Amino acid sequence: MPSTNTALDLELLRRRCARCDLRELCLPAGMGSDDVERIDQMVADRANLATGDTLYHAGSPFRALYVVKSGSLKTQAVSEGGELQILGFHLPGELLGFDALASESHQCSAEALEASSICRLPYSELERISASVPGLQRQFMRLVSREMGDDHVHMAMMGRNQAISRLALFLHSLSKRHARLGRRDDVITLSMSRADLANYLGLVLETVSRLFGRIQDMGLIEVRRREIKILDAEGLKNLGDH
Repeated sequence: MPSTNTALDLELLRRRCARCDLRELCLPAGMGSDDVERIDQMVADRANLATGDTLYHAGSPFRALYVVKSGSLKTQAVSEGGELQILGFHLPGELLGFDALASESHQCSAEALEASSICRLPYSELERISASVPGLQRQFMRLVSREMGDDHVHMAMMGRNQAISRLALFLHSLSKRHARLGRRDDVITLSMSRADLANYLGLVLETVSRLFGRIQDMGLIEVRRREIKILDAEGLKNLGDH
């Protein structure tokens, strides 16, 4: 017989999608209440991660996609030469796990940058419900497209010859992602370490630290440890475009 606590937990989970403040960024966006409830029932559980906890490992079998509910994560992989490469940083409302869609096993690992919570979407259930919920497949493809767009921004960063342009483009892009969450886009907090950021941008740590100072001296940002205040968004964008 289930315990009272278990029954209560299930009841609390039932309508989380309908009440979630990320609803318009996630799978239920634009759907009716009945469809949202069906998606809500598909969510298997919510995982709470502490800083440094791993959500999934490279090589683990593909069983689910994951939505960041709160906090942030990084995805990373080890190259054939044994070097660790940071592939991305993931904020609330963003999906993880797409790397396993083709191969049916994860090509990278995902690790919490801070205390985070995750919604787990079993892929078999997602496929099943997509057949009967109008708009779910379209919304799913929209989210896939959004993630691909973020990957394109990373490729654009790596294509910049000037290191300062890479950092400027990253900060501008992160500001826009904060705006998508309804947060202030002129003040961003970096949940990743400077070392992880340097790795992501293909730079060395000392260079990144120096570049923050240069961009601040240009009057574009104000650096307060991990908090970055954007003083001139257009100037930052222009610097990133070079």
